[in-house]
Amino acid sequence: MLSSQQFKAAALARMKRVATALFIAMAVLFVTGLLLQQRWEPFSYLRAAAEGGMVGALADWFAVTALFRHPLGLKIPHTNLIQRKKDELGASLGSFVQENFLTAQVLGPKVRELRLPQRAGIYLASEAGARATGAQLSVTASGLLKTLDDAPVLDLLRTLAEDYVVAPEWSTTLGTLGERLVTDGHHEALIDLLAERAEEWVRANPQVFTEVVAGRSPHWVPRMVDDLLASKLQNELVNLLGAVRANRGHVLRLSIASWLADFTRSMQHDPATIARVEAFKHSLLGDQALLELLGRGWQSLKAGLLASLADPASPLRVALTQAVQATGRRLLTDRALAHNLQERLEGAATSLATNHGEALVGLVSDTVAAWNPAETSHKLELQVGRDLQFIRINGTVIGALAGLGIHTAGQLILGVV
Repeated sequence: MLSSQQFKAAALARMKRVATALFIAMAVLFVTGLLLQQRWEPFSYLRAAAEGGMVGALADWFAVTALFRHPLGLKIPHTNLIQRKKDELGASLGSFVQENFLTAQVLGPKVRELRLPQRAGIYLASEAGARATGAQLSVTASGLLKTLDDAPVLDLLRTLAEDYVVAPEWSTTLGTLGERLVTDGHHEALIDLLAERAEEWVRANPQVFTEVVAGRSPHWVPRMVDDLLASKLQNELVNLLGAVRANRGHVLRLSIASWLADFTRSMQHDPATIARVEAFKHSLLGDQALLELLGRGWQSLKAGLLASLADPASPLRVALTQAVQATGRRLLTDRALAHNLQERLEGAATSLATNHGEALVGLVSDTVAAWNPAETSHKLELQVGRDLQFIRINGTVIGALAGLGIHTAGQLILGVV
């Protein structure tokens, strides 16, 4: 399949052949008329028409060719115009674009006519548009995550964690929260959970009691006595834990609640307790420990985000698509938002033309200036050369008609004289 450039080159070559063939036809007619006009006078009209056509064809061939190269390789003045005037052409083209397109008077109404917020709203509100936009946003976000250097992210997370997690005092905050939980009775559920888990463990591990009793009793005590004592201890502990769970007024339960209340108050007001809590915090979140924790957290978060962004059915992708669709619907229903966005777009376009028009024009002129002269001429000839070949064809036809007309007028003048 031909490319665009190849197609244009083939069309240009075809039109050149047509124009050249027409010139050759005029040359043949000219020779024919010249040889036969002595035998029959009307052939002089054929000769005159062909002669005019040849002149017109040659003149227009010269004019068209002179635009792009030196005709027949002869460096005739004012030929090869495109290659010689390439830089001036680029500058003129840039000025033309700036004066006729990059103005607030042109861009403002054009941007307003496009009604971009409404078009965007219609597209984003549609299911297909929302899915496509969501997919593209996901691809972009995934690309950013994959190319993101983890080291700066971890440095930022570490700084934020040290400033907002490690540096603030924990003890008073945790003590206030704990005191509120105890006052509201939320500690009861915790005691129930601890008692239940402890009871389950005691029931499931009778050998622990047997080993403890056997290890502490004299060697002369029979094994059966140790087993009976261990079983008794296990049963008593199971009964104690069951009673704690069943009776909200149990003395052990009340003691635990009292200890929790005292401890939460000490966390708020006792300097020694506060210091111990803060020391525990720093030991838990030391430099290396904090860095490792943040590293694992960031890697897990990054892997989860990448997996969710890649899966169209993931909650994240579904939520993203819904957010895009909601944005589109809002652009269609919220006139104030659409109007504000339209004004911003018009302002951005006019500001771009006003403040950066020269830079954009410079892009045109600099690009043309960087082109190779011969390449520039070739590119322009491919764009307009096919149409210019019609000038050669028209010149041949007009020249033939002019030659015929001039010869006819001359014959009429001679006849009158």
